[in-house]
Amino acid sequence: MKALIQRVRSANVSVAGEQIAQIEQGLLVLLGVEQADSELSAALLADKVCKYRVFSDDNGKMNLNVQQVKGQLLVVSQFTLAADTNTGLRPSFSQAAVPEQAQRLYQHFIERCEEHNLNVACGRFAADMQVALVNDGPVTFLLESKSG
Repeated sequence: MKALIQRVRSANVSVAGEQIAQIEQGLLVLLGVEQADSELSAALLADKVCKYRVFSDDNGKMNLNVQQVKGQLLVVSQFTLAADTNTGLRPSFSQAAVPEQAQRLYQHFIERCEEHNLNVACGRFAADMQVALVNDGPVTFLLESKSG
């Protein structure tokens, strides 16, 4: 499972011209689910995202996590993160989870983040979404979790 996290001042997601979710300061999380992923990998990655220290402390060092700055999360499913781009000029999605598995683990990831007492907004699974953000920094990290 992969999470591309971006520290944002604000972010929102729209479907068919209608804004369905928005956050202020926090993290935009683009989540990709692969076939080998499980509830354990979703839980481990959610915990890592919630505890990952990407916000500056009073000394300007990245020592604070999203909980400590009272930030929010916007979680958006993005199956293209599961693409194999190592060969050729067209991505392969053979390692991406089937939609039923991906949706179940996407929801499990969100529920686990909510257990950290965070305000969690989310996109609409499998929808054509438009995501807007004001990247803060920019600060962007790719986090991965494997179970087993």
